[in-house]
Amino acid sequence: MSSEAHAVVVVHSTSHAMKITRRLKERGLAWKLVPVPRHISSDCGVCVRILRADVEAVRSAVAELGVEIVGIEEI
Repeated sequence: MSSEAHAVVVVHSTSHAMKITRRLKERGLAWKLVPVPRHISSDCGVCVRILRADVEAVRSAVAELGVEIVGIEEI
């Protein structure tokens, strides 16, 4: 996943990130928990790194979960 273009799913809590990663794993989508990049937020916390190519599939998976996210940012 390191040579691909990425985006991050910024969430309100670690528990939301964990719910999202479980759903992405079920869907066979690539993901990694990473610290929130400083240019996005100065808050401590984690976000879910995904491939940019998977953004729409991830949006769909998150919508089905009913988990509120801060947003999806390209990095």
